[in-house]
Amino acid sequence: MKKILIANRGEIALRIIKTCKNMGIETVAVYSDADKEMPFVTEADFAFRIGEPPVNKSYLNTELILDIAKREQVDGIHPGYGFLSENASFARKVKEEGIQFIGPSPETIELMGDKIVSRTTMQKAGVPVVPGSEAGVTTLEEACQLASTIGYPVMLKASGGGGGIGMVRCENEQALVKSYDSTKSRAKAYFGSDEVFVEKYIDNARHVEVQVFGDNFGNIVHLYERDCSVQRRNQKVIEETPTPFLSNEAKEKMYEVAKQAAKAVSYKNAGTIEFIVDEDENFYFLEMNTRLQVEHPITEMITGLDLVKWQILVAREEKLPLMQEEIGQNGFSMEFRLYAEDPVTFLPSPGKIDTFVWNEDSPVRMDIGYIGGSTVSPFYDPMISKCIFFGNTRMEVIQSALRFFEELTITGIKTNAPLFKEILQEEDFLNGNYTTAYLAEKKLVKK
Repeated sequence: MKKILIANRGEIALRIIKTCKNMGIETVAVYSDADKEMPFVTEADFAFRIGEPPVNKSYLNTELILDIAKREQVDGIHPGYGFLSENASFARKVKEEGIQFIGPSPETIELMGDKIVSRTTMQKAGVPVVPGSEAGVTTLEEACQLASTIGYPVMLKASGGGGGIGMVRCENEQALVKSYDSTKSRAKAYFGSDEVFVEKYIDNARHVEVQVFGDNFGNIVHLYERDCSVQRRNQKVIEETPTPFLSNEAKEKMYEVAKQAAKAVSYKNAGTIEFIVDEDENFYFLEMNTRLQVEHPITEMITGLDLVKWQILVAREEKLPLMQEEIGQNGFSMEFRLYAEDPVTFLPSPGKIDTFVWNEDSPVRMDIGYIGGSTVSPFYDPMISKCIFFGNTRMEVIQSALRFFEELTITGIKTNAPLFKEILQEEDFLNGNYTTAYLAEKKLVKK
């Protein structure tokens, strides 16, 4: 590949540009009017306007993106994450144009994008899944009956997509009745289908995922796990690796099951198998993300590997650079998603960043989307940067991160940095004793 178009924006676009430069590959950026002065636009070799700020008029404009790709004679399109990254129709169109889609096949994206179909596929492959619907529920009565059978609390989930937008926890039948119509409406609006299903909610659960990679020659490897349990409304806030609570025996089992799941769908390129884990280390398949994850840098830190480079190598039909026995892990790493948001209300805080300064001597990897003088747009996810730390011990990472956030200066907008400072001094987090309910239970910053 000599030229790659990046169908995304912000920090992930910059992240992909960095690897492409290291590989001697030219990059083509696309941008909306709101992003015309963003760092990723200036860093790319070529950049083209694709429309007004709303995503349906810019970053989801597949026809225009493909037109630019053909005109610029690119060899590949990297979708990053979000936007078109798990859009099977787009991946298929890219392939039909003779351009490499830097991700899995359209068929795999389609298969794993439907949460009910993916559950069924995993069950057939012998992968444990959370008790729940065998198919989408079509009426409120059916949902209530199923929930009563498997026992409350339950999760009501959109079949067509994941993340906090597509799910809601229901403590009892009254909550399920109240949430049913609104969840279906959100599912239709965000994922194109109003089909929903019911799944048992696991109390005191951890959210642990395994990074997998496959190539076109049938090779599947894992790149260890990431603990993503520090969440707010099912959206990840902090991720770390290795997980601080699972035994080595449980982790080894999880790795093998993750590879088993990837093999079941003949997986190619980067993917993530997400599990929910109970107090007794029993784990259950949640979903497969058929793309690069936001939190991939912590895996890069402990393995010393460039996952975007691996994606490109697989897309150009090369074998995986390393086999399982050659992939080691070293040290500890954490990622903090620095957002432009009010740390008390958690509402977005768009606006111009007047200053964005941190201690350059800090042992931090900054995957930035914005710089001082940039404007955080209300049209997109308000993540300013991912702050990634590495150390020989977990406590070394925590201490480095705390010093970093104490010295960080951002003016012009509010950020969630105060939340990080509280978490990094909180006893349960220090001890690795937290679940997906951690933030809600601690009510940190809300003073």
